[in-house]
Amino acid sequence: MTKHILVVDDDPDILDAIEWLLVDAGYEVRTSDKGDSAENLRDTNGGLPDLIILDVLLSGKDGRTICRHLKSRPDTRGIPIVMISAHPGAAGSVRAVGADDFVAKPFDVDVLLAAVERHLR
Repeated sequence: MTKHILVVDDDPDILDAIEWLLVDAGYEVRTSDKGDSAENLRDTNGGLPDLIILDVLLSGKDGRTICRHLKSRPDTRGIPIVMISAHPGAAGSVRAVGADDFVAKPFDVDVLLAAVERHLR
């Protein structure tokens, strides 16, 4: 069964790169440049993603706040969240809000894929 991943980042180039990488690896991917999409997770069929890749700093939103909110909800707390950021101190702050993993930007494709695969086993 194909795993569904939601990628939320406000940089269109990063969204494209991650989408291409994950589709090439066999995942079904939905992308968004808006933090609201991470809070309204259901796809057009009402399904939830199997994993979320979420930028720490989104335009107008803080990904850590979104992560904390998702991890507090019974229907979404079990969805693994891999947070990404170019900010050097972000790794510690994302763990504090319940993120399951962190990948630094610019990311190595093998590191990102390994994080995704680790949480989708």
